[in-house]
Amino acid sequence: MAYIVVSALSHTGLQRDRNEDSLVVGPWTLCSTVTESPQTLLFPLGTPLVVAVADGLGGHPAGEVASAMVVRRLSRIGPDLDSEEAVRDALEGCNRAVYAAADDDPDLIMMGTTVAGVVVTEASVLTFNVGDSRVYAMDGAADEGGAAAGGDGENPAGEGGALRELSVDDNPPLAPGQRTTAVVTQTLGGTPDFTPVEPHVSSAPLAAGTRHLVCTDGLTDPVPDDALGDVLREHADGRAAFEMWKSAMDAGGPDNITLAVIRIGE
Repeated sequence: MAYIVVSALSHTGLQRDRNEDSLVVGPWTLCSTVTESPQTLLFPLGTPLVVAVADGLGGHPAGEVASAMVVRRLSRIGPDLDSEEAVRDALEGCNRAVYAAADDDPDLIMMGTTVAGVVVTEASVLTFNVGDSRVYAMDGAADEGGAAAGGDGENPAGEGGALRELSVDDNPPLAPGQRTTAVVTQTLGGTPDFTPVEPHVSSAPLAAGTRHLVCTDGLTDPVPDDALGDVLREHADGRAAFEMWKSAMDAGGPDNITLAVIRIGE
């Protein structure tokens, strides 16, 4: 019987006073919480399962409120997200909900959040994002019985293809030699007046051996993609999640770090 394994954690990092990131894994949400040890959850493959991160906008009020609103809403409607259209409608609904909450409370005006994630169905993986939180995929994990295919440990074969970014960064073009930027061109909420969003949504057939990484920019800003790929080739599940978090912390932990590693097992 096929199942979905999700290993996730969320941490403040070393330079922020609080964690404004939030996380959803099916019915489970994690909001403004610190988890230094990855949490690993198993679900049967069948009903659509949403796994997503939301990064509250720094420098704006109540970023943690906006990110928590979005993941809790996605958790409620996750089982109905069975198509690209359904995911797009859900994200547009999240955007309206963030603005509506800000309209009702002056302390929440300008609050906003990014969001990125996947919905795993029986036949496909739907990828989505608004903002600069990211979704990656890696093909060709270890064979059955190896760590990447069979559990939480080492992948001594070091098997796996290149790490591919599936999300679309909502950032302005980078200058020559510039690797990251704090400027985000599209978010859920985040402006004084309602601004519609154009979510990035795509789908791909469910493929055995492919793993996905969903994360906020607290991971990808300090840790280059090739280093993340090396960790996923060497480790599986919870160990991979821990080692990626550790890499961000070793690089100074400049922002909140939230990530989830998703794998299909049998």
